[in-house]
Parts: sequence; structure tokens; C-alpha cells
Amino acid sequence: MLRSVEINTVVVLPESPFHNVHWCDSLELSLDCFICQRSGRTTVFVTGAERAVCSGDDQTEEHYTAGRIAAFDHTQEDRRTSLRAVVDYWWAPFHDAKRDEPATALTRRPWVRHHLGYYCPEQNKSGQLDLQTNVIRPVSSSCEHCSAPLIQSQEAPHIRLLT
Repeated sequence: MLRSVEINTVVVLPESPFHNVHWCDSLELSLDCFICQRSGRTTVFVTGAERAVCSGDDQTEEHYTAGRIAAFDHTQEDRRTSLRAVVDYWWAPFHDAKRDEPATALTRRPWVRHHLGYYCPEQNKSGQLDLQTNVIRPVSSSCEHCSAPLIQSQEAPHIRLLT
């Protein structure tokens, strides 16, 4: 069955200094994988890729799975930048023998990890930071080169099963 998940994420940018913070074209999402028949697998999606990569586990190596980013739209208004991503993936029912639980269309404890890039004007170097659902909010990130504040996340990304 084809499933779709919508992910909405908003972060607040500081007033200064400008670091050109931007969303990177990939994300990681926890899904139940019908190929390795394990629940809660980290699945990596890249914009434009025709398939995703499941992380597997200690007994199953990472492998391709049927999934892609169907939409990746970002907007910026005032000091807020938001990302809306829609992920399509194939899912089929199975039973995770290791955890002794049935798979679900959207895993029991869904989470997402976003990657954001930036450029430090003071040091003329680029950097990257991660933002994910399963951390205590509010959370802030700073430039690894000059320690200037980059983003603040007031609320976790919203994950919603569409179909």
C-alpha cells in the first residue's frame, strides 16, 4: 500500500548576524520497513532520489526501500522559516519478530530529523546542524565557528499520516 506522510517544521532565526540558514535536501524518518520486517527503522530520504535507504539493524545491513520525497517546500516570513515535506513510501503488514509487535502504517513512535546548512560570514566557513522531534523544547543551535545563535525551535515537527 502506498502511504504518505506530511511533515511540518518551523524554526525561528535570530535577528543578527546573518548566516544564510537553509534546509538541506534530505531528511530521516522512522518507519516500519516491510523489506527487513523491522519496526522503527531510520529511513533516509533525499530530494530527487527514486528510493530511500533503510538503516537495517545489527542483523540486517542497510538496504534500499520504496520511498521518496514527493514535496519539499520551504518558506520564510520575518524571522521564521518553515519546511513542509511530503514523503511517499510503500508499506505492507508484517510482524516484527524481534520486538513481538505488528507493524503500523506510521511507526508507533514516529520521529523525523532535518538537516540545515549555514554559512558563517565571520570565519568564511559553512556548517550543518540537525533538528529532530525527540528532543526537549525549546532547543537552540549556534554556529560552530563563531558561536552566534542560528535557530530556535519552539515546538517539535508535526508528523501526520495522510493516506
